[in-house]
Amino acid sequence: MKKTILILGMALLFSFNMKAQGMPVYDNTNFVSLVKQLVESGKQTAQMIKSVKFLKDAKEAIEKVSSVVQQLNAVQEIANNNQRLMTVMQTDLQDILNSPYIKPDEVNRVVESFDAIVQNSLETVDFIDEVLSSDYLKMSDAERAEVLKGKEKESKEMLSNITTKTKRYRDIISFRKMQDKVNNRETEY
Repeated sequence: MKKTILILGMALLFSFNMKAQGMPVYDNTNFVSLVKQLVESGKQTAQMIKSVKFLKDAKEAIEKVSSVVQQLNAVQEIANNNQRLMTVMQTDLQDILNSPYIKPDEVNRVVESFDAIVQNSLETVDFIDEVLSSDYLKMSDAERAEVLKGKEKESKEMLSNITTKTKRYRDIISFRKMQDKVNNRETEY
């Protein structure tokens, strides 16, 4: 009976399709090349981190320079507008005041109108000097550039305002001149 069970068990084992794989083999060359690749990858990563830091520092430096350039451009534009304002004051205002078609009581109003614009312009120049020289309560470059851009806009508005006033007074003079010619023309031909 034992013999039969043993033969039956062996027949059963042989009926399963079993295959042996053998002993695993360990290859040192693959491991060594893997370690070399990991070391090289680590070096490349370290180099990339240095490059990123360098680029970040360069970006910050460019932003600072850009902010300074914006500030300089704003100051230059304000200076140009103030120069145009002074030119208008020296030439056009003098012509308007010397015109025989501006009445004596209008002279004070014209002078006061132009004087208010000039005073505002001088206050702007003083404010800009304060902002640029004393760091105006420790402003950042971006905040300082924003303030200067606002003052540049005000300067353009002043220039536009004085140009409009000058044109308006010239139109008044031209109208009065034409009116004088019409009123004093010869009536007999």
